[in-house]
Amino acid sequence: MVQDNQQQGSMSNEELILTNRQGHPVSDNQNTRTVGERGPTVLENYNFLEKITHFDRERIPERVVHARGAGAHGYFEAYGTIGDEPASKYTRAKLFQEKGKITPTFVRFSTVTHGGNSPETLRDPRGFATKFYTEDGNWDLVGNNLKIFFIRDLIKFPDLIHAFKPDPITNRQDPNRIFDFLSLTPESMHMITWLFSPWGIPQNYRFMEGSGVNTYKMVNADGVGTLVKYFWVPKQGVKFLTQAQAEEIQAKNFNHATEDLHEAIERGEYPEWKFCVQIMSDDEHPELDFDPLDPTKIWPVEQFPLLPIGRMVLDKNPTNYFAEVEQAAFGTGVLVDGLEFSDDKLLQGRTFSYSDTQRYRVGTNYLQLPINQPKTPVATNQRDGQMAYAVDGAAAGENPHVNYEPSSMKGLKEAPKNNVPHTPYVEGKVMRQKISRTNDYQQAGERYRTFNDFERDDLILNLVTQLKKCNPDIQERMIGHLTQCDRDYGARVQAGLQQN
Repeated sequence: MVQDNQQQGSMSNEELILTNRQGHPVSDNQNTRTVGERGPTVLENYNFLEKITHFDRERIPERVVHARGAGAHGYFEAYGTIGDEPASKYTRAKLFQEKGKITPTFVRFSTVTHGGNSPETLRDPRGFATKFYTEDGNWDLVGNNLKIFFIRDLIKFPDLIHAFKPDPITNRQDPNRIFDFLSLTPESMHMITWLFSPWGIPQNYRFMEGSGVNTYKMVNADGVGTLVKYFWVPKQGVKFLTQAQAEEIQAKNFNHATEDLHEAIERGEYPEWKFCVQIMSDDEHPELDFDPLDPTKIWPVEQFPLLPIGRMVLDKNPTNYFAEVEQAAFGTGVLVDGLEFSDDKLLQGRTFSYSDTQRYRVGTNYLQLPINQPKTPVATNQRDGQMAYAVDGAAAGENPHVNYEPSSMKGLKEAPKNNVPHTPYVEGKVMRQKISRTNDYQQAGERYRTFNDFERDDLILNLVTQLKKCNPDIQERMIGHLTQCDRDYGARVQAGLQQN
């Protein structure tokens, strides 16, 4: 091993070629393989699958991301409508059809990049993951407080998190590493404009928005799909902290958000969110200057208004943190009939990664744990695995000798096909290519101009404080990107870096 490390250390720059664990050179580490530039991902993404499955297993047993969390039980109440129209126009999902219909929920809030015992005042996106225990099984909506993300293709997710996590040598977070990656990833400019403003530190979980971030689909009884984005709007209002306010709280309490959520529920001040959606027809929308499947972009509310669909109330604290909050397992692939995926590359990659992570972190039978178990009957032919304590059997009459399908000996049978399937048409060359309409700077500039003066001031202060710790070439790249977002934005960061 010493000899191997010495050989690696003496490699020339020409030899520093990225490979996978099989030693195969990786010629494209930016794009997953898809049907056309916008189409669904294909299974033969070997380098991506090797990369993401290794990434999913980097920590034992703490979550690699979203390690610091708090949670609560509650319920979702449907309005029976989406905006002014019946919910059935867009989706056949049963939980939305009737006014007043109640669905139990469990929510886990979290910070993304920091460890399980880290302060809740740190600048970081916040996770907002909701488990709906519907009559058709579980639906997981796994999102963040901010409406967008840093990247648009999950093949870059391990790189993003590695850049934000501590240096593997010093074990310290390093702005030089963070902004080295971000300055070479222009699509992240919109997200960092949100993150380094006061919006990057919510006051606590009760005063925090939520977003599904990715684009999904709703499917109606005729099998017609519609693009949809999901949002949680807090009835309590939206509140956040400047860097100075966060540091003042952190000096006295590094569990302030968890404490606030628990004590508010104990007092009977149950936090509530309005559940809203944005709706868009399922096509490419060439009239837009961005791709609607791009998770680094926001759909303008002037064109695609927020339509209320229901409300959620959190009214019960966990009785045991580990059993309920820590072992709660979510996945973007956990959808019920009437809700489906879009071809969003980030979403399609997350759908594999999340459930793969849960099987590794919690265990093969994580769905047998009470917090993750659906409240409907479960009957599968899956057996055994670590810590299996039940058999997913059907009602009386099932032959316990049969754990396969098809069978003529009273085994499980396929469910009847009662609904019209959604069958989107895809065509294109299988390729690795980023989308055409990237438009990395416009929405970041618009967000900067929308901020109040104090929000802009805090954004500039936070960016300058971190960029001063970075190499000059990284500073120059960041100034160049921010100037393309907005001239004043770039000029103020440059001026701040020039001050002593």
